[in-house]
Amino acid sequence: MEQYYSYRIQIISIIVSLGFLFYVSRLIVKGKLREEYAIFWVVSTILLIIFSFWRQGLDIIAEMVGVYLAPNLVFASAIFAILIYLLHLSIVVSQLHDKNKTMAQDLALIKAELKELSDKKSE
Repeated sequence: MEQYYSYRIQIISIIVSLGFLFYVSRLIVKGKLREEYAIFWVVSTILLIIFSFWRQGLDIIAEMVGVYLAPNLVFASAIFAILIYLLHLSIVVSQLHDKNKTMAQDLALIKAELKELSDKKSE
């Protein structure tokens, strides 16, 4: 009976992972998700699919790394990946903030020049 639940969880995780991969690809095709950000999600989903098929792989990797329990390795890896991704998004937001500030300053200069030209024309 325990073996039945093990295969059931494996099948569910494969189906959910493939569904998520399909959803991410649809977002890319529709233009709602840029490719540079989709790479993280595609790689993460492919890893989930690999470990869904290769059930002992996580135990082998956990043993190689020296982690006592494989689920601890999953959580530690997920937390680390999330922190790296958040750092990447923070960098992107900082760059966009700087570009937005520069664009607002340029727009203000253009408006001032237009006003100056319209004032000269009206005189």
